[in-house]
Amino acid sequence: MRRVRSQPRASWRRIIADQGLVYGSPGVDQNGQPRPYWDESVHYEFDLDEILGLEAQVEVLHSMCLQACEQIVLTERFAEFGLPEWSWGPIKESWQRSDPYIYGRFDMRYDGRGPAKLLEYNADTPTSLLEAAIVQWHWLTDKYPGDDQWNSLHEKLVERWTELRENHLPTAELHFTWSSADSSGEDNVTTAYMQETAAEAGFDTIALPIEEIGWDTELDRFVDLANAPIQSIFKLYPWEWVLDDDFGKRVVDSIPKHTWIEPLWKTMLSNKALLAVLWEMYPGHPNLLPAYIDDPHELTEYIRKPKLGREGANMTIVGTGMETATGGVYGDEGFVYQMFDPLPDFDGMRPVVGAWIVGDTAAGMGIRETPGLITDDSSTFVPHRIPTK
Repeated sequence: MRRVRSQPRASWRRIIADQGLVYGSPGVDQNGQPRPYWDESVHYEFDLDEILGLEAQVEVLHSMCLQACEQIVLTERFAEFGLPEWSWGPIKESWQRSDPYIYGRFDMRYDGRGPAKLLEYNADTPTSLLEAAIVQWHWLTDKYPGDDQWNSLHEKLVERWTELRENHLPTAELHFTWSSADSSGEDNVTTAYMQETAAEAGFDTIALPIEEIGWDTELDRFVDLANAPIQSIFKLYPWEWVLDDDFGKRVVDSIPKHTWIEPLWKTMLSNKALLAVLWEMYPGHPNLLPAYIDDPHELTEYIRKPKLGREGANMTIVGTGMETATGGVYGDEGFVYQMFDPLPDFDGMRPVVGAWIVGDTAAGMGIRETPGLITDDSSTFVPHRIPTK
């Protein structure tokens, strides 16, 4: 694993905008200077053996997470996840029914010298998908056409949608939804990309903001803007937000007559309490860091994470000589305490490897980096490649 400087493509801003990358908050570099969200003046190089190792580790982590779901359901540990009590039974039923799922992103610490360490699992509404699947692939083919990249995301998404259409969903009509409250445009664009992959798999797709989903009291079901019944719907909207109001109760009551993707059982995986459950089940596992719910136990150097936090908000690093904290609106649901293992330093920048799983198969990688110890919404996405010579 090496961080390499290279010359950006001419008109790169126009190129990535044409590919849909029209969002992203600017960040700063190691000198505090402004930096665009997409930065192709640098990239990371990996040896093939490193990638093969990461692929295997991601699939092991995925299997462990599914085992953790089974354990959470069997021991009914939902209260530790900060989820409303009325949702516990439906979550259990969703898991036992094997409601279908598509994808997730493991955020990991990796420096090329040892096993990757799981920092968190974005299993419900993972973003940075377009960047990882499309934008960095075109960068590679433009700049290094003879090299490779850990990136079969697009193909695997189409394959997974095809499997769901043929084996799991009642019709070939599929709705897609996101929140119009997201002013950045990222959720809308990411949803549109997922809609494109489903269309390639043979679905008839319809998109509408979640705020415009209707309820037909006579049919007792959700409907779209044309008043047509919704049977299966992909949402880029977190389950914990869905479960926070009366709309969520109606959503949960509609399952399984309506199929929601990602499924309700993903609430167990998209919650940082998962990190503590994994550590209990697999203590000392090389891909895990010690983690505990609501108490640091023996840890003297740790990072405190809200169970339902997003984009690095409300995190606190303690006892390391590198103490820092971020603000935000999360934490009422409780915290997880994870041993602090600082991100590796490459030229003053600290990368997080976002490794994707589609279905049950490792599918690719995206890298975000920041000069700070906590990766937040000001991080920069940089591409990667696998030299073939």
